[in-house]
Amino acid sequence: MDALYDKIGLGYANLRKPDPHIAKAIHAALGDARSILNVGAGTGSYEPSDREVTALEPSAEMIGQRPAESGQAHQGVAEDMPFADNQFDAAMAVLTVHHWSDLEAGLGEMRRVAKGRLVILTFDPEAHYFWLADYIPEIVELDQPIMPKMTEYGRLLGDVSITPVPIPHDCSDGFLGAYWRRPHAYLDPKVRASISTFPKLGDVSVPMAQLEQDLTSGAWEERYGHVMEDESLDAGYRLVVAG
Repeated sequence: MDALYDKIGLGYANLRKPDPHIAKAIHAALGDARSILNVGAGTGSYEPSDREVTALEPSAEMIGQRPAESGQAHQGVAEDMPFADNQFDAAMAVLTVHHWSDLEAGLGEMRRVAKGRLVILTFDPEAHYFWLADYIPEIVELDQPIMPKMTEYGRLLGDVSITPVPIPHDCSDGFLGAYWRRPHAYLDPKVRASISTFPKLGDVSVPMAQLEQDLTSGAWEERYGHVMEDESLDAGYRLVVAG
């Protein structure tokens, strides 16, 4: 994962800004925890500014883009954390578990170092994919092996709550599902470069050409134009909370 983000992380902070709706859900889930570990922290998105946050991130490129005022960052991986038992009140992990080499080890480490809640934003591979997968069905094939099923969290962590996180139509965090109501955005190479799925897919020039053609001809609007009436979309993103 570190090598991947050392490549795609260039300019990442400019397009992956925390969305306030998603931030509100994450911060509420953290409860009254004062010291928080952010695992796979990237550039620091969704870290509460009113609490003591420590970051763990494998990519030096991503650490280098963290704001100067953000908490202390350690370079390292989820599966082997350089922290003491119960060192933090809570731990969070945002859109990162699918990059880990060992989910069980990573969750076990989160449980070891946090004495309170674990809050994980992830994607349900069994959820309905939005229209982009009709153009690039390989997205589904790519996600199925790497995205943990929701049942895995209960198996590994015990009692968990799992709630949908609707994606607003103007989502400011440019992950894969963020542009569901802004289809032209996927045609921008800079947008695609900040989404880890696209570098893994390789050459997507053919489906992107088809998308551009359909947007120009009106075919996209005819098939998917109904989404333009929606303020938010359940695109499969889930908030997993273990007490």
